[in-house]
Amino acid sequence: MTIQSIIRKAIKRLELEGKLLTPDFYAEAFCKEALKAGIKSEDCSKIEAFKKTLNKEFQKDLKQYNIKTTSELIRFLISKLNRTNPSHCAAILEAQTALSKKILNAIEALHNQQATELAKQNIKLLSEEPSVAEIEQFKQLWINFVESYDDTFLKSLGDVDNSNLKKNIESINAISKEIENNDFDTTKLGHIASLLISSLVPSIAAKTSNEIINLSQKLKKEPQLLDSDGIEKTIKKAIALRIALDKESVKEMIASLDGVLDKLSSRLIEMIESSDSSNKEIKVIKKDLESYTEYNGVNFKKAHTKLLTIAVSLEKHTKSLSHDLKVHSDEVAMLDKKVKKLEEELQKAKEASKEDFLTKLYNKRALDEQMEIKESEYTRYGHNYSVVMFDLDHFKNVNDTYGHAAGDAVLSAFAKILKQEVRTVDIVGRFGGEEFMALLGETDSKGGFIFAEKVRKHVQKARFMYKGERIAVTVSCGVSERKLNTSLKSTINEADENLYKAKETGRNKVVYKK
Repeated sequence: MTIQSIIRKAIKRLELEGKLLTPDFYAEAFCKEALKAGIKSEDCSKIEAFKKTLNKEFQKDLKQYNIKTTSELIRFLISKLNRTNPSHCAAILEAQTALSKKILNAIEALHNQQATELAKQNIKLLSEEPSVAEIEQFKQLWINFVESYDDTFLKSLGDVDNSNLKKNIESINAISKEIENNDFDTTKLGHIASLLISSLVPSIAAKTSNEIINLSQKLKKEPQLLDSDGIEKTIKKAIALRIALDKESVKEMIASLDGVLDKLSSRLIEMIESSDSSNKEIKVIKKDLESYTEYNGVNFKKAHTKLLTIAVSLEKHTKSLSHDLKVHSDEVAMLDKKVKKLEEELQKAKEASKEDFLTKLYNKRALDEQMEIKESEYTRYGHNYSVVMFDLDHFKNVNDTYGHAAGDAVLSAFAKILKQEVRTVDIVGRFGGEEFMALLGETDSKGGFIFAEKVRKHVQKARFMYKGERIAVTVSCGVSERKLNTSLKSTINEADENLYKAKETGRNKVVYKK
């Protein structure tokens, strides 16, 4: 089929569908006719090419909304863009990143090489716009560090106070020098005991253990116990208990803070996606989060309290929306069920309908099924068949002159002629508009021609009457034979081309390949 034929068919389709000849309607009709003719057009595949460049979420939405034209795609993308507010999201993420950096800066100051190095790497990662997977990886590294942290190396220093590590190390070094010089004064044991007692107090955990309390009380009363046998083992055990308490406390704080941040992020996203008027609330939350950048300490409790306050505020602002959604949820669910039921009933009705409502012949859907059956019989058993295409000549003039009611009467009368002339084993149906098709089993092109010629002569002699006035009607026919073609599609295309040859060479005739 030529491009000119497709163009004519596209214009003809628009006339039948009652659509204006606009660029969009014409492009849609042209692509449908080109697809029907098996001709690929780059312009017709542009929309699919554009779809493939979008992410999977957008592609899923496009499929759901049945986007078919470029203008529909543009309207869809504009709608998506209008619903987003990237500046607010970016500001919130920036504030959260700043908070994380401040916490990491505090960790850098700890006297632990592994924690310091991990904090530096984490800060560098946050400055490079990391992926979700990279952030999750560092999150696990921090969890592993807390669970495996071991500061037993401090035991080699003896008496250590967490509140002033440098000072205590200097004091212990000074005592070590005195011992080396044999001028250590045992009266200093009280001072050393005080330093040791202060070092046994947990620096993070809110409570201490009874064992540590008992040891501290004994050393306070009897500093000379530091010079007794076995005291080293007891002190090591107390130090291990203090470290364990601090570890557990830090672990709980991090888990609590992480949970609050997760909940806050989730609520922020829900509010942004569900409301187009949340600018004021976002600004308040942004201001609160920005205040964290000015905090230089590592007060987990204070951070936890502030974040919970923000979460409660966010919950309050979204309470109205949640209430409305809950009130209308039952009604929406009921409407959704009704729509689904109607869709199912409509689908069943479409599937069950195989008869053209006007002519009472097979409709296009039923013809497609019958063609597949004929093709299957040909493929399996070699049963040849012919396809005959009919098109009423100058049918548009009938509608324009006498009205559509007269046109419907002509179509019904022609359908009756087809039923009269066709064999009981053959299939006839309305292909679309004023086009009809006949499927003739065990029939070659010559037999198809004989049948089409009988129909043509019958139409020419028939008296098509409407309101007492005769309407002159003729028909053009195109015939093709399956054995002379490579596929069902090519057989139909040949019959269609022969039909157009009949119309282009004078109409009221039958054309077939001899």
